[in-house]
Amino acid sequence: MKRNLVVRALANTRHPVTRSTLRPGAYADSLVLMQLQRALAALPGVLDAGAVMATAANRELLAVADLLPEEAAGARADDLLIVVKATTETAAEEALGRVDELLQARRPSEAQGYRPRSLATALKELPQARWVLVSVPGRYAAGVAREALESGRNVFLYSDNVSLADEAALKHTAQARGLMVMGPDCGTAIVGGVGLGFANRVRRGRVGLVGASGTGLQAITCRLDALGVGVSQAVGTGGRDLAADVGGITALQGLELLAHDPETRVIVVVSKPPAATVAGRVLRAAQRGGRPVVAYFLGSASPAHRVGHVRFARSMSEAAEMAAELAVAETGDEHPSVAAVDPGPRYLRGLFSGGTLAYEMLLGVQTLLTPIYSNAPISEDERLADPLRSRGHTLLDLGADEFTAGRLHPMIDQELRLRRLRQEAADPEVALILLDVVLGEGAHADPASELAPAIAEVREKARTAGRELEILTLVVGTDEDPQDPPSQVEVLTRAGARVVRGVGEAIEYVSLRLAGNADPDAGPPVALADFRSPLAAVNVGLEAFFHSLLTQGAAAVSVDWRPPAGGNEKLAGILAKMRKKGK
Repeated sequence: MKRNLVVRALANTRHPVTRSTLRPGAYADSLVLMQLQRALAALPGVLDAGAVMATAANRELLAVADLLPEEAAGARADDLLIVVKATTETAAEEALGRVDELLQARRPSEAQGYRPRSLATALKELPQARWVLVSVPGRYAAGVAREALESGRNVFLYSDNVSLADEAALKHTAQARGLMVMGPDCGTAIVGGVGLGFANRVRRGRVGLVGASGTGLQAITCRLDALGVGVSQAVGTGGRDLAADVGGITALQGLELLAHDPETRVIVVVSKPPAATVAGRVLRAAQRGGRPVVAYFLGSASPAHRVGHVRFARSMSEAAEMAAELAVAETGDEHPSVAAVDPGPRYLRGLFSGGTLAYEMLLGVQTLLTPIYSNAPISEDERLADPLRSRGHTLLDLGADEFTAGRLHPMIDQELRLRRLRQEAADPEVALILLDVVLGEGAHADPASELAPAIAEVREKARTAGRELEILTLVVGTDEDPQDPPSQVEVLTRAGARVVRGVGEAIEYVSLRLAGNADPDAGPPVALADFRSPLAAVNVGLEAFFHSLLTQGAAAVSVDWRPPAGGNEKLAGILAKMRKKGK
């Protein structure tokens, strides 16, 4: 749980008196305790106060504030610890005497009346609820979320301190059942026009969002609202969703949902730096969805300004502005019509004579095609162990020292590249080979005359073997160059190569061609009906979230949650096993 310990500056006094009370197994959520702490600190004669669940972290904070009493040494995490430092013994005792009164004043209003003590009872009271909001302490949160999933409900999991293993397990369970887990540590979402957690009240509209950054979602939705453009849905994933151990499960579900949502015209994806392999999966899914997508991955290099349906922003403000422009555009999203290759391991091999061209291409496709290897890699973990043998997706700089020792540069002498072309073409896992053809003074006088026959030859051999091999050529030159670029393009095209004239075009084409098909692990889709208004939800945890639901017009029930077995983990485990046997 997110906890705050508000410490007042101590007044000048010679003999402050510290008194405390420990209430075993008494639970109150962190917002109620923060309010209690402030109320105690405001009482006459009180210099400082603390009101916390007695976790190790909270006891440490009290110690730093010189508020930790000796009797708290044996306190358990589920005990309520209240401490008051005052000018006199009387002031301290009077303050502690008002704890129950102050707690009651800060308990939830009677907006709900009867409050069920269990999630199961709450769902019986509000059977139309498709969402359960969970904001209990982290060590219990996974259990509550698991119970919600077993009940067939989606989960907004605000709690933090949930293990990565529990997060992955919860999301795999949800995915298999066509449900969604937003979180853990998910601070923001908008579902059916209702903000969950810390969401802002923004107008409804055509832009849907998927965010592994809660404040990122808030910043973009607020900017969209300022631009006069509204939000259809905002799916929060939790900050670790795009980590390799989780695999972007919620982000992929969100993209799939928004791609089929008739209320969504444009999708925005925002995330803290994702794992490279997961970023690739997410971008490929965005590409497949068909809707225009604006992506902003903080701290990651953009592969290009645009790749097919996906545009790349350089900031959150730019992401909002690009999405707003697309949302109000009258025309559809025009993009190249490029079919992806058949399923299976089908790879790119790039054979470059220009080192800078190879590097820019590598920068452009590394997010979408992962892992990708090179003899001149961007990161050392992508260095090709043996430059003479490619693996997976590979981009080679054939002008590097290891290839030019004792021979002319490949812009002049193409013999090495022709041999490597035939080597790569013979690999049955290769779908596309990319060659740069750099023209100009000092370069080969007629490179197409040597490349074209080899291109035709390798493509014919591939067809005979029952597969399609594509050759993409990047021609760099002007119409004034001595090689006559238009004739070079014509010869290469007749040999069966596809010709592009810029690295950006090559990045886009390669990314689209190798984007892949549907994710085989996707599971059944999340129901669009679960994102429609009127929203109904059960709240387990912070009362502030319950009241927020009510004020936004949602139907809601709040559970009077307490730690299982009074916080006795051993007894709680026994009870959980007994419940499983009883099912």
